Amino acid sequence: MRLRKYEMTLLVLFLSIFWCSQALAADVAKIGILNLQRVLETSDPGKTARDQIEKEKDKMLQELKKKGDEIEALQKQLERESMVMSQEKREEKEREYRIKQNDFRALNKKNNEEMQWLQKDLLDKIVKDVFELAEDIGKKEGYLLIIRSETVLYAPGSIDITDQFIKQLNEIYSKKSGN
Repeated sequence: MRLRKYEMTLLVLFLSIFWCSQALAADVAKIGILNLQRVLETSDPGKTARDQIEKEKDKMLQELKKKGDEIEALQKQLERESMVMSQEKREEKEREYRIKQNDFRALNKKNNEEMQWLQKDLLDKIVKDVFELAEDIGKKEGYLLIIRSETVLYAPGSIDITDQFIKQLNEIYSKKSGN
C-alpha cells in the first residue's frame, strides 16, 4: 500500500511538471490592435481620397450655385415684370421657374448620390489595401490576430500597431503612385 502512494505521488508530480513545461513552452500569442479610423485620416491614401472628395464636392457646389443663381434671377425677373407681362407670358415664366427649381432639386439629389458612391468607392479601395497589408504584416511578423481598435474594450498601448501600419501603407502607396 505504501508503495502505491509513493508511485501515485511520483506520477502526479511527473504529470504536473510535464504539463507546466508544456504550458511554458507554448508560443506567446502575438496580437496587434489597429485603429482603422486613424489610418484613414492620417495615411497618404486617406489624405488623397479626402482631397479628391473635397475637389469633387467643390465642383458640384459651384454647379449648384450657378443653377441657384439662375433660379434667383428668374424669380426676380418674374417679380419685377409680372405686372406688365401678359397672362400667357407670366404663366410661361412661372412654368420655366418651376422647371428650373425641379432641375435644381434633381441635380442636388444626383450630386449627393454621386458623392456617396465616390466616398464608398475610394474608401473600399483603401480598406482593401488595409486588409491586404494586415494579412501581409500578420504573416511576416507572426501575429495571431490583428484586430480593429473600434471593437476592443481594453488593450495596452504596446500592442497598437497603427503607426507602423500607416508607415508601411504610405510606402506602398508612394510606390504605386510613382512618387
